Amino acid sequence: MDVDMQQENGPEPSCSDRVPRARTLSSLNTLFEPDKPSPEQNQATPDDLSSLPLETVKELLNNALMQGNGEALWSLGNSDPPGLPPDVLEKSLEVLRSAATALEANCSLLRTKNCGERIAADCLIRTKLQDVDDFLEVRVAVLGNVDAGKSTLLGVLTHGLLDDGRGLARMRLFRHKHEMESGRTSSVGNDILGFDGEGHVLHQGATDGHAQPDWAEVCRRAAKVVTFIDLAGHERYLKTTVFGMTGHAPDVCMLMVGANAGLVGMTKEHLGLALALHVPVFVVVTKIDMCPQNVLQDTLRLLQKLLRSPGCRKMPLLVQNTDDVVTAAMNFHSQRLCPVFQVSNVSGQNLDLLKQFLNLLRTRMEAMESEPAEFQMDDLYSVPGVGTVVSGTVLRGVIRLNDTLLLGPDALGKFRPVQIKGIHRKRLPVKECHGGQTASFAIKKIRRAELRKGMVLLSPLLQPDDSCCWEFEADILVLHHPTTISVKYQAMVHIGPIRQTCTIVSMNTEHLRTGDKAAVRFQFIKNPEYLRTGMRMVFREGRTKAVGTVTRLYPQTTGNPTNTKCKVAKMQTQRGPRETTKGPGRRGGGRRGRKKKRDPTLRCKRNCRATVALTSTAGGVDRRSVVPITYCPVLSSD
Repeated sequence: MDVDMQQENGPEPSCSDRVPRARTLSSLNTLFEPDKPSPEQNQATPDDLSSLPLETVKELLNNALMQGNGEALWSLGNSDPPGLPPDVLEKSLEVLRSAATALEANCSLLRTKNCGERIAADCLIRTKLQDVDDFLEVRVAVLGNVDAGKSTLLGVLTHGLLDDGRGLARMRLFRHKHEMESGRTSSVGNDILGFDGEGHVLHQGATDGHAQPDWAEVCRRAAKVVTFIDLAGHERYLKTTVFGMTGHAPDVCMLMVGANAGLVGMTKEHLGLALALHVPVFVVVTKIDMCPQNVLQDTLRLLQKLLRSPGCRKMPLLVQNTDDVVTAAMNFHSQRLCPVFQVSNVSGQNLDLLKQFLNLLRTRMEAMESEPAEFQMDDLYSVPGVGTVVSGTVLRGVIRLNDTLLLGPDALGKFRPVQIKGIHRKRLPVKECHGGQTASFAIKKIRRAELRKGMVLLSPLLQPDDSCCWEFEADILVLHHPTTISVKYQAMVHIGPIRQTCTIVSMNTEHLRTGDKAAVRFQFIKNPEYLRTGMRMVFREGRTKAVGTVTRLYPQTTGNPTNTKCKVAKMQTQRGPRETTKGPGRRGGGRRGRKKKRDPTLRCKRNCRATVALTSTAGGVDRRSVVPITYCPVLSSD
């Protein structure tokens, strides 16, 4: 997913010579329909509120808050000629604050601009949530090459302490011992940054940095929480990074670039992944305190060239003050503007501007509370004393405590009812969660071994059997492939939290090469999955990369699973009773007792109560051995 027209050392040798690279990359913007601007951006707000009745302003503000999921940016004096007289602006601000107070919302003045004798202003209105345990949530995926400073920046932002230049800040985010030893993230990490109703930052733990982070306390005090999804930067962990971008449903992507290293390694790969999934991107250039000025300018020049290339078609904005922050936030979701921040984790330079921008970010996912509930899993746990816990994202609807949902699909594509016995959001116990929020559920009477990533929890009203399928059709664009792609080609497919190998069953062309588009029919090789039309997919295998959109499902087809958990479960021979015959030996007055062997049977460890007779050869079967079997009569009989 290299988004540059060519590498610095020349074009990459492949069969892409047949199709120009610029045409291939610009096709990213034509394969998918671009995300439509939010209604809040399309609806013009009045510049002068001094002459409007309070009820009218309340109605306009309420509509803006509903369309912005509880937040709205309001501009006063943004007209031609720009600005308002000082007395008119003051009265308009009073009307806007009164309307916000009546709607139980906070109104904060972000900036004022002098336009000659007139003044313009921008305000942030944020709803006060009635439930003390509820808060707004924005998910930010952190991408970038290895050693770009991703984990270090998150440690500095979330704990309020600067780095010492030797990796002190990143130690608070690592989850494994080998990550602490190598300094490289290999798993999907999470951390939070809270903001109160006025936009002030709420840090975790004590000021010495040694206290354990108290997420629950931050969430109780916060009106808005930014969740950082810390992804791996090394090439060997690309599979984990792709899963984090698809399965965790980020609203925004923060691309990290080291000022001293520049655009190297996986930087362009990660940028191309964000563009393929249509996630808005902003860039953070780190380590500006240790980078020479000429090297920093070269990095910024190459970065601006990359963002303006045909594959990106974005307008870079170097953020240097608060006015740039507000301008970037108001135009960010159009996906044409790309803010660029220059920060230092050691000196703290420009970190306040980055925090202001994070405070103004809004979620892209609509709650859709009136629709049936749908929840996708991205991680599984087995907690002592609690049982099985699943975490993920609520895509739509409302899920409440003690609700009964359908869990699946299993190896046969079936769903089973389960009850929700506990709900946590950011380690904070709550009674319900809404669409667009991440949560963890404790499930009754089910074992962790029966679950897998990619399963869903659905409302019984959705009738999921109609959307559970072995085969599906998608319109794909091949970004890169060394040779050609034909029928029966296999590769790893990422669709939301689903991560499974698929086989190409058919396509509307004989072969696919770099830059080609086609309608391709895929088949899962392990388990059936729950899909919806319109879901975006990433298709990869080695250096082969393709993106696409699911267009059609085939729920009536049946698959031929080759590696399901029940099928690959190890079978262990069951010992039968030992029978002996007495002869004229020392024991029993005859020959030595001879053991009579019975035909052993194999029993599935997953308690499917299936036995398979095993034909023994000369020498019999070692009863201590564990025999793997790839056939289960329970599945075949169904």
